[in-house]
Amino acid sequence: QVQLMESGGGSVQAGGSLKLSCAVSGHIPSTCGLGWYRQAPGKEREMVATINYSDGTPSYLDSVKGRFTISQDNARNTLSLQMNTLKTEDTAVYHCAACLGGTWSQPRFGYSGPGTQVTVSS
Repeated sequence: QVQLMESGGGSVQAGGSLKLSCAVSGHIPSTCGLGWYRQAPGKEREMVATINYSDGTPSYLDSVKGRFTISQDNARNTLSLQMNTLKTEDTAVYHCAACLGGTWSQPRFGYSGPGTQVTVSS
């Protein structure tokens, strides 16, 4: 049984940093990509960062490029998201996900964690 569990969310002032972690348990097929998506109140969910399953290449939503860094350990047991220079518009519930599909603005996934709240104040 696959389980994903996020941690590391919290409240921070604009310009600050947070690091999110996701503990991955169970068998996830090696052909599945991993990533992070977010959903703000009243808004649709959007994918913010992904890691390609075949070569580990990261990809980012344009609005977070240069500020967020996604990484995973070699065993794919932990997925991380380092978030720097946070902006108020980054406020959302952040979820890690596996077996990705869809698009950046309409992501789909086979597995997802319950999420962790990130609140950025001005």
